[in-house]
Amino acid sequence: MSITLAVHGGAWNVPDADLADHIDGIEAVLRAGWQRLQHGADALDVVTHAVQLLENDPRFNAGTGSHLNRLGAVELDASIMEGNQLRAGAVAAVERVRNPIGLARAVLEHSEHVLLVGRGARQFADEQGIAECDESDLLVGRARETYLRIRAGETILVDQEFSSAHPAPQMADPHMGTVGAVARDGSGLIAAGTSTGGTLNKYPGRVGDSPLIGSGTYADSRQGGASCTGWGEGIMRAVLAKTAIDRLASATCAEEAATHALADVQRLGGHAGLIMIAATGEPVGVFNTPRMVRGLASQSGGLRVGGEFQMRPLT
Repeated sequence: MSITLAVHGGAWNVPDADLADHIDGIEAVLRAGWQRLQHGADALDVVTHAVQLLENDPRFNAGTGSHLNRLGAVELDASIMEGNQLRAGAVAAVERVRNPIGLARAVLEHSEHVLLVGRGARQFADEQGIAECDESDLLVGRARETYLRIRAGETILVDQEFSSAHPAPQMADPHMGTVGAVARDGSGLIAAGTSTGGTLNKYPGRVGDSPLIGSGTYADSRQGGASCTGWGEGIMRAVLAKTAIDRLASATCAEEAATHALADVQRLGGHAGLIMIAATGEPVGVFNTPRMVRGLASQSGGLRVGGEFQMRPLT
């Protein structure tokens, strides 16, 4: 079977000055994941590795470089799912974990549960030997500066996050993209994963779509896999990932299915994007935000990256 990979670094109002840098980050991860798939790695391992690379990149809002909530703390969410047996693992509002996708993978493999949150997720991480990091390890200086500006009353920075009605944010912390990956390996296994530091200035304990199976992440090897990004409240209400995959059954192509599912979020006034791989191996990325930084790779279509609606091929 053909191998396929899709990765994203978030759907939002990416400033012009930062777009090329974000695309470079996605390109590096796409190439690394594609090389692993070509060498026979399974889809679950490729997704885990790709998302970890994105979590470690401070250009993106996941792991290192995450947003601070209203109390000035970092709370992280992540989920991962494999599509053969529909096993899934997720964590939400977890603190002091450098790579929450790795903790979500541990929940999938070593727990009878699907979703662990807060203090319980941190305790499970300790039991699994996942080292605790200092909160300062997850912060780049720009994140704290942005937090202080918002707390001082510059709330337009929150409004600018997803809407093209406002100028792209001119802020100290320009990286706002939830990250994710979907892969299909040579055996036909499809896996998907998503990780985020959440929205700007979020209420403590707020959980978005990223750790919710069916909303932010879903994979079924018989149909397809998806990872979503954007305004989590709208994505949750539309159950976007599962809705997009279910629509593959009646759509003429993956892009049609994803676009129709995204219309459900738009009907709610929401801003979002998703990457998806159909069981046929077709990858797609759609969005209704000003930009979505993403990369798509397949044996028939080659490697492509972009932040605008047009993508450029990679040599």
